[in-house]
Parts: sequence; C-alpha cells; structure tokens
Amino acid sequence: MRTYQGRTAVITGAGSGFGLEVARLAAARGMNLVLCDVQADALDKAAAEFGAHPLLARRVDVSKAAEMEALAAAVNARFGAPHFLFNNAGVGSGGLVWENSLADWDWVLGVNLMGVVHGLRLFTPMMLEAAAADPTYEGHIVNTASMAGMLNAPNMGVYNVSKHAVVSLSETLYQDLALVTEQIRCSVLCPFFVPTGISQSHRNRPGELASSRPTKSQLIGQAMSDKAVSSGKITAAEVAAMVFAALDEERFYVFSHPRSLAGVQTRMEDVMQLRNPTDPFKDKPELGQQLKAALRQA
Repeated sequence: MRTYQGRTAVITGAGSGFGLEVARLAAARGMNLVLCDVQADALDKAAAEFGAHPLLARRVDVSKAAEMEALAAAVNARFGAPHFLFNNAGVGSGGLVWENSLADWDWVLGVNLMGVVHGLRLFTPMMLEAAAADPTYEGHIVNTASMAGMLNAPNMGVYNVSKHAVVSLSETLYQDLALVTEQIRCSVLCPFFVPTGISQSHRNRPGELASSRPTKSQLIGQAMSDKAVSSGKITAAEVAAMVFAALDEERFYVFSHPRSLAGVQTRMEDVMQLRNPTDPFKDKPELGQQLKAALRQA
C-alpha cells in the first residue's frame, strides 16, 4: 500500500485483542475507523479511546447476515467504499468432535467462517466498484484465521474446521481477486498462542450454549487453551504490527510464530508420503499422556 491517510478500515472484533490493536495502528496512520464487535461494553470502551477521530462504531454479530448487511449500508453512507477490510471477529471452542452439539457448530462456524463470508460478499463488490471508478484506488482484505487453520490439534475439532475453512477461503480469494483486478489484495493472518480474549469466548456464548453444561472434554480443552494463550510471549500489538508490515509488502501469509511452520511441513509430508498423521505430541510426549489420562479418567 502506498498511503493510509484518509482511507477507511472496517474492523470486526474491534473491541479487544487483534482488532483493537489494528484499530490503534490504523488511527495512527490517519485512517477512518469502522469498529464492530458483538460485546457492546468492549466496543463502547474502544470507541471512546479514539475521541474525535472519524469513526463509526456498531454492535454487530458477524454471523447474522442482516446485521452485516446493515453494517455495509451504514459504512457506504458514512464513508463510501472502504479501502481495508479486517475480517477479524472470532471465537474459540474445543472438545472431542462428537461431543460438540449442533449449537456449538452453528456458533463457531457462524462467527469464524460465516462472519468472514458475510464480510467478503458485502464489502468486496463495493471495493471492486470503487476500483473500477478510480484507477488510484487501493484496497486490501485481511482474514484472521489461526495456526489451527494449518494444523489439526486434537480436542479442538470445531475450531480447527472453522479456521481451515478461512485459510481455504482466503487462498481462493487471493486467486479470484488476481483474475479481476490489480488494485485489491488480500492476506490471511494465522496467529498461534497470543494473549487475547479468544480463550474466554464463552463469555459471549449465545442462547442455549450460555446455559448448557460443558462436557469433560470441553472443560479440558478450555483449561488447555487458557494456559497456552495466557503464556504466549508475543502480544496482540506485535501481531497487529506484523499485519501492517504485510500490507506494506503486499504479502499474503502472516504468521505470528514462523517456527510453528515446522509442524505444517510435517503435515504436508504426511500427505505427500501417504502416511498416517504424525503424533502432534511427538516432541512433548508428556503432554499427550496427560491429555489421554484426563480424557480416559472415569
């Protein structure tokens, strides 16, 4: 990207974590902000931080088509077509695959996957129209996936599925955009364990999920996620800076922990050599034994 001043950024999940840090960097670069989050109190606090900065803040459940359509209309009315779209909103959930209820699947796929789908189907046409009308227009879309979109850790099936889908969608988007324009790029962000609010996603569990009793495997998955995320050494602010570096360089893949790509290479070698999936705990067998013991305990 050549300039940020005066451009408009739509950021979902902007009330905390990566979304809020991206908003801070965007504001520092003189961009108009569109902040969206499902958690109203977090959104209000984030919006207040930016004072008189050109801003539109809306409580939005990204899994709801109608709410996203209303957001797109509001953005167009206030700022016109955005230049940046950060499909960042996400929730975390674990447990053995067969223990996830239909409501679990609807919630996680609704936010993590359909939230991205809604963002793309609504804002990409606006961006393409702006590009066709103005040869100086530049746009960039960033979809937040996860290293769980590159790997398949056990006891995290519903989350893994949602994030693999976002990686696939983003890679396809990259190719599709290249067919029709040189003015709009895209990237996929794959963070690993970074201290954000995603490990506490259950605070926003909707309806029946909010009152349902989690299974043993889900409780174990929650505890493991809490420990891993809270122990992360790379901050959300550092990851946001990585995202803007990728925008500057027009780079597609953004990894917060490049060393974790060794696991991706192992997975790809499993596929290429037609061998069974490698034990994810081969380098830390004690963790695998602890998880098995916890799950098999009566």
